[in-house]
Amino acid sequence: MSFIPTAPTVEIVEKEVIGTLHFALEDVLADEAARQRRRADADRAVTLGNAYHGKLDIYFQTADGETKRVATTIWAADADHLTLKSGTSLPLRAVLGFDFY
Repeated sequence: MSFIPTAPTVEIVEKEVIGTLHFALEDVLADEAARQRRRADADRAVTLGNAYHGKLDIYFQTADGETKRVATTIWAADADHLTLKSGTSLPLRAVLGFDFY
């Protein structure tokens, strides 16, 4: 399922910048069903990255409430973080959604 951002502007960032960003401690998704869907999508993204070296867009929110997008490959996902191709870690609680293409 593709994510359609609701923010009026979405800044595109490089994966190397993610380590310098700050993220809120609370989850950006309030709905438990949405969090479960995000987790399933994260697992799908890992399969895409490892089996096909495929990229996707990840939409996430920083602590200041800004929505950002990164195009990357996901190598691993656990209950708390995504590990991106560059070795960068992104908190799963900050992820709004994925756009598979």
